[in-house]
Amino acid sequence: MARTPYISILIVSWNALETVKKCLPSIVATQYDSFEILFVDNASEDGSAQWVEDTFPSVRIVRHPENWAFCRGNNEAVAHAKGEVLVILNNDVEVPPDWLTPLAHTFKTNSSVGAAQPKLHQFDDRSMFEYAGAAGGFLDRDGYPFTRGRLFETMEIDQGQYDQDTDIFWASGTCLAIRKDVFESLGGFEESFFMHMEEIDLCWRLRSRGWRIVLVPGSVIYHLGGASLAKGNQRKTYLNFRNNLLMLYRNLPPAEWNSVFLRRVLLDGIAMLRALILLRPSESWAILRAYADAHKMKSAHKDVRPLPGKSAALPYRRSIVVDHFIRGVKKFSDLSKDAFHDL
Repeated sequence: MARTPYISILIVSWNALETVKKCLPSIVATQYDSFEILFVDNASEDGSAQWVEDTFPSVRIVRHPENWAFCRGNNEAVAHAKGEVLVILNNDVEVPPDWLTPLAHTFKTNSSVGAAQPKLHQFDDRSMFEYAGAAGGFLDRDGYPFTRGRLFETMEIDQGQYDQDTDIFWASGTCLAIRKDVFESLGGFEESFFMHMEEIDLCWRLRSRGWRIVLVPGSVIYHLGGASLAKGNQRKTYLNFRNNLLMLYRNLPPAEWNSVFLRRVLLDGIAMLRALILLRPSESWAILRAYADAHKMKSAHKDVRPLPGKSAALPYRRSIVVDHFIRGVKKFSDLSKDAFHDL
């Protein structure tokens, strides 16, 4: 792609009018010559789509007949996109005018890059990395996700420590830039996930086909967070645990899956016990249901699994749980560099 790519920004939304009013104006004000915005409405009942249509005539409206959530909502909308590059963007994001240009330049100048993300900062404290993606994601040996700039609940101030152009294992679905033909060749997001972890599953499949995923530090956006499911919501807990297990089952060869799963039963069992001790029984129940439902759903994913013997090394050889909670590591930059596989 030697020329500047035409970009389609896809924003899936459901009953989030006030959030859209707060965030969409900055996206419309993007300073880039070749782009379109598709507002993808999942059958909202709050007048969101009509408000967007009346306020911003340049924005194309895609109306779904029901709430297809994030995964199917985006998959169905891609057919309406004209761009060579898709930017799948949450509805609770505010952007500066020049955010899109560095992302576009990355695809223009790097034919090996299949997907990318900007740096994600918090909406209210704009010097602080944001939970959902920070400066790019990784997985530890047990399949737990973490990011450059955020380990569990510990967020870092962005002081330029992760401003290197670098490969990452997964890009955040908060703002996922991906070549349209690559997205379509992978079949899009796994729709049975509904929402959460779908971008990590997609990125894993993308990497297995030889594409690179990179951070673009010259682009920074601001994420409000919790627009769909608030932090601490037990539905969110359930989906994160269930989909994480399914993601590992789908992408790890059988022998590696068996090894990881045994460790996960132990670690997630400890998480359930901790929730009970902290008088959060609904959280324990959500994890238990996630395991039960992931087991029921596995059979539908057998055909996409890697063949036995095929390597699928998780990028961080150690346990991020042990490093953070026992060894006291608070920053990504303090993790052992030797513990990372080359990407």
